[in-house]
Amino acid sequence: MELLEVRNLSKIYTQGENKIKALDNVSFKVDQGEFISIIGASGSGKSTLLHLIGGVDQPTKGNIFLNGQDVYSQNEEQLAIFRRRQVGLVYQFYNLIPVLDAIENMTLPVLMDGRKIDEAYLTDLLNNLQLLGREKHLPNQLSGGQQQRVSIGRALMNKPSIVLADEPTGNLDSKNSQEIVKLLRLSNQRYNQTLMIITHDEDIALQADRIIALEDGKIIRDEVLRR
Repeated sequence: MELLEVRNLSKIYTQGENKIKALDNVSFKVDQGEFISIIGASGSGKSTLLHLIGGVDQPTKGNIFLNGQDVYSQNEEQLAIFRRRQVGLVYQFYNLIPVLDAIENMTLPVLMDGRKIDEAYLTDLLNNLQLLGREKHLPNQLSGGQQQRVSIGRALMNKPSIVLADEPTGNLDSKNSQEIVKLLRLSNQRYNQTLMIITHDEDIALQADRIIALEDGKIIRDEVLRR
């Protein structure tokens, strides 16, 4: 079932008198439950694409449809709700709140949305992310790999339509990198979670179901690896 459609998407940034085309008429579709890696050199448009899909930035032209909803036809208040409920974001540098423990960081999006925490789902996530016994630890009491697991749990806690991960292993050693990708793949399979991950690591990219390669803001490769 189709979850996401990116249609004729372009993004131009203005720096002084210069115009930089970060994305140039990009189009593709994503089915529910797909695991897609996005690759390309620095400046190819990868992060811009993820930010636009996630409702973080405004496109210059084009459309993004998630579950049939035109994302950018919404006003700012609706976009804020969209980001909270429909999108899970995972970044390279965790972005955890230092004074909140692991559970508080994970459940913050649910509480900010004024909803009740699904305790059974939280326990399931803690188990799958290998965080049992670390629930009350503050970020500075956790290893880098554990902090990234907490950020993944935070992204998954609202059961979003799509998880967008921007270089989630870029700040980790190879062992922790492989564990994080394994956990993302587990969430993809266990929860039928649609996942798009930016990576420079070819080994990680090849674990996805599909690879989309960008160059100078355009798709130069869109290859299905497995179904």
